[in-house]
Order: sequence, then structure tokens, then C-alpha cells
Amino acid sequence: MKMELNLAFIGFGTVGKGLAELLIKKGKELKQKYNFEPKVVAISDKIKGSIWKSDGIDLKELLDTEARTGKVDFYQAPSKGLDPLDTITKTNADVIIEVSYTNLQTGEPALTHVKTALTNGKQVVTTNKGPAALSLRGLEELAEKEGVNFFYEGTVLSGTPVFSLIRDGLRGAKVKVIEGILNGTTNYILTQMEEGKSYEDALKDAQDEGYAEADPTGDVEGWDATGKIVILANKLFGGEMSVANVERKGITSITPGNINLAKNKGKRIKLIARASVEGGKIRAKVTPEELPLTNPLANINGATNALTLKTDVLGEVTMVGPGAGKIETGYALLNDLLELNKRLEKS
Repeated sequence: MKMELNLAFIGFGTVGKGLAELLIKKGKELKQKYNFEPKVVAISDKIKGSIWKSDGIDLKELLDTEARTGKVDFYQAPSKGLDPLDTITKTNADVIIEVSYTNLQTGEPALTHVKTALTNGKQVVTTNKGPAALSLRGLEELAEKEGVNFFYEGTVLSGTPVFSLIRDGLRGAKVKVIEGILNGTTNYILTQMEEGKSYEDALKDAQDEGYAEADPTGDVEGWDATGKIVILANKLFGGEMSVANVERKGITSITPGNINLAKNKGKRIKLIARASVEGGKIRAKVTPEELPLTNPLANINGATNALTLKTDVLGEVTMVGPGAGKIETGYALLNDLLELNKRLEKS
């Protein structure tokens, strides 16, 4: 049976536009192969404005309008000006795409957006690390109570599948240790430093390439990787670890001398996020480590991410892929939407 899915975007920055482009580009294929033909009915963005058109927004026209004006509310729609909470509760959207800005201190405003959507019986798909890092168990329990779904595939490795791989590809296997390169910006900087650049020059290159923000603190001090390892640890180990529980050290103190010393020992410095269960307690840390070149993670260079899962039956399983990008992260949302569509068809 064909499902009618009406989508509303909360936030319409790079990631939201990435999903919109994919829906345009792959629309025919998605309909034929997956029986998936959603309508975007609403968008609410703090800076670009908000629109609601209950019979569906023309995404190509919308993207053209946004590219030309920098606004979504220049698009012709019968209703404009709704704030995010009204967009969630008062429109005919039944799936909320939460892609507003990330806040790892309080999770807001995204945490309230997600809670409101779930409480009102709306399905939620997000790439926002804040809610998942700060309240994963509570949000999953709320979704179960309300009979809806909460998907967050893109919160860890962008479009590179993690949770779907574990769910569908590692059935019956127990993950004992999680370790990985979860931040592409720091990996790019460390790769540039190994090629002879100073930290300052490598950081500037990362900013010029669009990998690092003007204020790179969240990346270089390890906060981004910390949020991601918390999500992974709580999901795979069933815990309620907080960001504050993670031992964290970034890469700002790494010098070319440190890089060369590691190289002389046949090793390579990487910012590694790791989690395991010790004595019944989840332990996690994010720190620069010297890895032997025999370790698959030591050979991940540039802005690429990688994750190794140490399991009881397969040994180590390593997945490698992009950890950022408009289309790549937009794909994580699409992947979750297709899984949601499949589940609703079966229900």
C-alpha cells in the first residue's frame, strides 16, 4: 500500500537542501523502486523564513528561489510566518525533518522540536547530534510510547550508514568496543601536518576548503567527536552516558614534532573516539593517539571518517566513508526516510 508522507523541514541549511536536491534528482527512481513519493508541505528556518503549502511545495522552484534571494518565504505559499513549533503542530506534516543548528550543551532548540513532534504523533528524522547525544534513551522511549519513529542515522558518520548496518548487517553479533575517526576536520588537519604544514596553516587550509568553521572549537577541541561517541555508546551499549562523562582532548597541542616522532616509530597520530563497557560501566574518551600503521584507522586520511566495531563473532569490522557534505548528509536523511516508509507500509 502506498504511504502518503508529508514532510516538514525545521531548518533549511546545507543538509536540508541536500535532501531536497536528492528528492528532485531521484524522485522517479524512489517511486518505482521503493514506492516512496513524499510531499514537502512546510519549511521553517530561523533566518530564511517559513512557508506552508498543504498540497505540496515545488522543490525545484523553492531551491531556485532560495538560491536567488537567500529566503524560503519568497516562495509563493498560502501560509507564511509559522515558527518551528507551530510548523510541527499546526501543519499537515506527519514527518518532521529536524536539521536546525547543533547545540551539545543543552540540545536546544532541536531537543524541544523533537520532543514536540513525537508528543504530537509525528515521525522524526534528524541529523542533529544535540538531541541524540543528550537524550537518546528518553527520546526513543517517547517515540515508542507515542507509536512513532525517531531516526538519527546521520548524527555520527553523515551519509555513511552505521545504525542501519548494525541493525540489518550485524544481527546476532555483539559489539564490544567502538573506536573511530569521527571528525573529518581534525583528520584533514592531521593529514596536512604530516605533509609538513604547521597546525595553524593546516587549520587555515581546512577553513578554506570548507571543512572547518571560522570558529573551529567544536572540531579541534574534540566536542563534535565527543557527541558522536556518546550517541554510539548509548545506542550500542544501552547506556545513558552524557557528554560530560567523556574524557576529552583535542588536537590543538599537537605539533609537527609530535607528528614526526610518531612517524619515526612507524605510527600515525589520529584523533580517536573510543567506547567500551568495563566492569558493567560504559567508558568513553576522545583523544589523539599514536596508531601503528597496521591499524586500519591509521590509514584514513583527509576529511574521511571511519569506524571500527570490535565484535564477538566477526572480530573487527571497519566502515569508511564521508563524514560531511551536503549530498552525503542529505542521503542519511533519505536513508532514514526509506526505512520509515518501509516500516509504515508493513504496519
